[in-house]
Amino acid sequence: MSAEAFFGRLLDVEAAVAWREERRGAGQRVVFTNGCFDVMHAGHVEYLAWARSQGDALVVGLNDDDSVARIKGSHRPIVPFAQRARMLLALRSVDVVVGFSQRTPETILERIRPDVHTKSDQYDEEELPERAVVLAHGGVIRLAPHLEGVSTTQTIARILTRYADRE
Repeated sequence: MSAEAFFGRLLDVEAAVAWREERRGAGQRVVFTNGCFDVMHAGHVEYLAWARSQGDALVVGLNDDDSVARIKGSHRPIVPFAQRARMLLALRSVDVVVGFSQRTPETILERIRPDVHTKSDQYDEEELPERAVVLAHGGVIRLAPHLEGVSTTQTIARILTRYADRE
């Protein structure tokens, strides 16, 4: 068996819509989440496993490099899109990754129309910019428990601190 058999699929939006329709035709609930997923850590893995548990298949909307820079600053992403996507696709919880270039996922959600959209409970559902799109298509929003003390920003800070003495 090829190693590729153990990876999910990187799809464009059109292919992801067709994939979602196949899942729905099979009676499955499609879950969607999104993010930058730069410098993967245990919080990401826990979150994605939780998101996948909310349905039968998980689509991850992955911010492209330009949108990560707009969101996080010009020093990010640390890890380029292709590598971030590959790491996500290696996770058992992730079925499909779809790149997108906007800061927030309304446009891609309008196309994919998941049954469930997940976000961290660090957010307030009423303040999510994508809320109206998800609800308009009959979807629900579920907020995942946040793993405290684990973040990309904290990981980067730890690396910088530990290596500052070496220069």
